[in-house]
Amino acid sequence: MSLTTFDKPESLRDHVGEEIGVSDWFEVAQERINLFAEATLDSQWVHTDPERCARESPFGGPVAHGYLTLSLIPHLLWESVAIREPSRLTVNYGLNRARFPAPVLAGTRIRARSTVKAVEDFEGGVQVTLSVVVEIEGKEKPACVVEVVFRYYR
Repeated sequence: MSLTTFDKPESLRDHVGEEIGVSDWFEVAQERINLFAEATLDSQWVHTDPERCARESPFGGPVAHGYLTLSLIPHLLWESVAIREPSRLTVNYGLNRARFPAPVLAGTRIRARSTVKAVEDFEGGVQVTLSVVVEIEGKEKPACVVEVVFRYYR
């Protein structure tokens, strides 16, 4: 993985439609899935019970929550994209079109591939929309396809 660096969020305007980063592979361990289940009070057996999953799940083992996959996107993005002059405040403004085409089995590795979709001014800052594909190592179908929207306040 290489780090792609931009001077400031506005610099992304020149890269709309371009892929700007691919993160390193990141293992989604069962322990992380269990901690996420505990934090979100979502302890369905399909996430937390390896023995039952081996017997009853169509996936053959525990799978990560879709929202866990989403929650890892900022980490994966900032591992591959940096902004030299960060804004006063950066917030996760929302998501568009989130889909989970394939499950992330415990112990598998994922990475994020990001493309600039839009860069728009708003009063007080700039809004950046990235198209993100979360890939699963060794699989054709991605774990997640989503547009993430960040707001950078000046």
